[in-house]
This record gives sequence, structure tokens and C-alpha cells, in this order.
Amino acid sequence: MSTSPFTRQIIATTEAPAAIGPYSQAVLVSGGRTLYCSGQIPLDPKTGEIVGQGDVEAQTTQVLENLQAVLKAAGMGFGDVVRCGIFLADMGDFAVVNRLYAERFPSDPPARATVQVAVLPKNVAVEIDAIAVAPEPASAD
Repeated sequence: MSTSPFTRQIIATTEAPAAIGPYSQAVLVSGGRTLYCSGQIPLDPKTGEIVGQGDVEAQTTQVLENLQAVLKAAGMGFGDVVRCGIFLADMGDFAVVNRLYAERFPSDPPARATVQVAVLPKNVAVEIDAIAVAPEPASAD
């Protein structure tokens, strides 16, 4: 029997790639306010194929589209994101990824960590995960 003080709802959408392992696209907790998004890689949600092989700009654009689809499935958007993690196969791609990322967060960007890793799933160039928090519901006063 669970005595957890929060609810847990799995978020899944066909507008983002299906999970390629034993994980969910996202999990919504704390009464539907906090969303933990799994890392998105540049897979086309319709074909499951990698987008932009060898092109970090195309890959980053697809990753951000996939992340946006997961956020939307939970009723949220980039404005609700409070933290992101960016994982790069090559830190030399930082400027391109940063430019495209900044377009999605034009003001008040979330906290973030960016790291270079040895290898990413399917040998892609970039992966991004996120945590988002929905605003408090307006009071009915």
C-alpha cells in the first residue's frame, strides 16, 4: 500500500518519439503541477528514425520539437520549464545548440546544466531533458 503524499501520472504522446527503453516520456506529480520529462533525442516521432544525422542544428531542432510535444501533452509549455539538462556528444556544438535553445526561452530562461558525454543513445549529437512546474491555479475568491 502506497502512502505517498503525491499523485503520479504517466504522460505519453504520439507527437513525440515513443520511449526506446523502460521509461516514460514524462511523469506528472504533485497534484499535476510538476512534470519530469525524460531526455529527448532527435527521433522523428512518426518514423522512429534519427533526424539530421551529422547535422547538430537539425538534431537540436527536432529534440526541442519533441520536448515541446511532451510538455504540451501535459498541458504545459516552455514557459513552465524550471530546469533543463543538455547532453552533448561534442562541446564544440555548444554555440549552435545554445542559439536554438535560446529561441525557445527568449526571457527568464530556466536553470540549466550542459555537459559533454562520451556517447548518447543511437550516437546522436544532443539530448535534452526538462523539469516543468505549472502555475498555481487561480483562487476562486
